[in-house]
Amino acid sequence: MKLSAQEEYGLRCLVQLARRSRGESATIPEIAETEGVSPHNVAKYLSILRRAGFVDSERGQHGGYTLARPASHICVADVVAALGGPLYDTSFCDHFAGTGDACQHTAIDCSIRGVWMRVQGAVDTVLRETTLQDLLRAAEQHELAHGDNPSGETKRPAETSALLQVEGS
Repeated sequence: MKLSAQEEYGLRCLVQLARRSRGESATIPEIAETEGVSPHNVAKYLSILRRAGFVDSERGQHGGYTLARPASHICVADVVAALGGPLYDTSFCDHFAGTGDACQHTAIDCSIRGVWMRVQGAVDTVLRETTLQDLLRAAEQHELAHGDNPSGETKRPAETSALLQVEGS
């Protein structure tokens, strides 16, 4: 399983917004600086997230982006779907036909397909049950345990932990 850069950094943008006090906004340059991503890409991710209803934006001198609802009400599965879609393609067997036009093992007893379907189900369950609040809590615990960013200073992506490493996984 591999998250796209858009999904990873889109989630990171949301975590940055979740770190803010209720109603405190963040600007594109602030998020870009913190995450080490170009302002152009941050603007693209936030535009997608705004259209999907995860963030609100306000223009002007005191404008910026805020979460549209509490972090505990934002499900990672919904964010990933908005940013890029499912992590596994439901037609994955169609892509591995070898030299033929279609997979030779399309019968219901295909042993490999069953494994991938169970993996997909497990991934879907974890993403549905994980909220933005869980990601924020995991990031904060990692920072406390490893001495990362205790004062909220800017850090680079290479210094951050994987976002989906949540409690129990």
